[in-house]
Amino acid sequence: MREFPIYMDYQATTPLDSRVLEAMEPYWKENFGNPHSEGHNFGWEARRAVETARGQVADLISADDDEIFFVSGATESCNIALRGVAATADKRQRIITVATEHPAVLETVQWLGYRGFDVQVLPVMDTGLLDISTLESVLNEQTLLVSVMLANNEIGVIQPLARIAELCQSVGAFLHTDATQAVGRIEVNVDELGVDLLSLSGHKIYGPNGVGALYVRERSDLCLEPVMTGGSQERGVRPGTVATPLVVGLGEACEIAAAEWESDALRLCDLTKHLVLEMMEDFPSLHVFGDMESRIPGNLNVGLPGILAERLVEAVSDQIAISTGAACSTGSPEPSRVLMALNVDREIASCGVRISLGRFTTTEHVKVASAAMRDALAAMRGE
Repeated sequence: MREFPIYMDYQATTPLDSRVLEAMEPYWKENFGNPHSEGHNFGWEARRAVETARGQVADLISADDDEIFFVSGATESCNIALRGVAATADKRQRIITVATEHPAVLETVQWLGYRGFDVQVLPVMDTGLLDISTLESVLNEQTLLVSVMLANNEIGVIQPLARIAELCQSVGAFLHTDATQAVGRIEVNVDELGVDLLSLSGHKIYGPNGVGALYVRERSDLCLEPVMTGGSQERGVRPGTVATPLVVGLGEACEIAAAEWESDALRLCDLTKHLVLEMMEDFPSLHVFGDMESRIPGNLNVGLPGILAERLVEAVSDQIAISTGAACSTGSPEPSRVLMALNVDREIASCGVRISLGRFTTTEHVKVASAAMRDALAAMRGE
C-alpha cells in the first residue's frame, strides 16, 4: 500500500490481501475452465476449486458446505434472501427490520411493502442497539421474516442476534442477518446466532470485489424462490456461471480470516482505544456515536459539534482516508440516516465521521491520524 494517504476506511472496502491474490492468479490464467463443464479436466479442476472455496466459507461461519451459495456480493445476497423467502409466503405477511439497516435490506423490504407485505421498520436506542422489547411488541405468528444486521456498517454496533433468534423461533419466523461487517472481524457461528439466512461479501474481508455468499440453513420449511432465471447453477438459487477466480479469492480470504480474526481483533481494539483516547484528550467535546462495548474491532464514528464531517474529511484527505459514513450513501447532502436514528439532532449527525481500522493499520498510522485531525481542526478554528 502507498504511504499517503493512510487508508482508514476499511468498512467501505478492504485492500486485497496478497495471499488472496496469489491463490486467485492461476484461475485467471491456466486454470480457466468453466466449473459447470462436466466433460473434461478444465471443468473438473475449476469445479474442485469452487467446492474447496465453498468449504472455506462454510468453515468460517460454522455452516455446512451445502448451505453456502455463491453470489456477486452482499447486496445480491440480501435480495435473494428477502425476496426469495417472501415469494414463498402463504399466510404470513409481516416482515420486520431495523431503521439502521443497509439499503440492500431497507430498500428491498420497502419494495416488498409496496407489494402488499406488512412491513415494520423498528427504531433503535441511542446506542444504536435494538430494544428487544420493541421487537417483542410487533413480533407475532403472522411474521414471516425478520432481518437484523449483525454489525452496523457505519457505527459498528453488534446487535444481540442470539436473543433476537430466540424470539423469532418462538413464533416460527425466519431470521436473516446482513453479516457483511461482522464476518472476519468477530466470531460468527450460525448455530450459536440462530440465524436462518446470512449474507456476506468478499471485499470486506480482504478478498476480491464482485463476489459474496448467502448462507441458507438446511431445514424443511425454508425454501427460496430464485430472484433470477436462466440456469441451474448454485442449485437454482443463483443462476449464472460461477466466477471461479473470485470464488477462490473469497474462499482464501475466509480461510485467512478463520486463522487470524482473533489476533486481528485484539490488536484493532487496542489501536481504536488508543485513537479515541487521544482524540478525547485533544477534543473534550468529542461525540462518539454508538455503543462502545458492543462494537466490532476497528470501528470508530465520531463528531465534533460545529465541524461539518465533509469539511474534516476533505481537510485531512492528503494524509488519511476516512469517510462521512457508508460508501453507498456518497453524494447525499443529508446527514447520515443511521446517525439520525440514534436520536441525535441534525447538527450533531452532520458532524459524524467514520474511521475504520484494519489488518494493515499500524500504531504509527494511528499517531499520524490523530495528529492530522488535530492540526486540521485547529486550522478550521483559526487557532
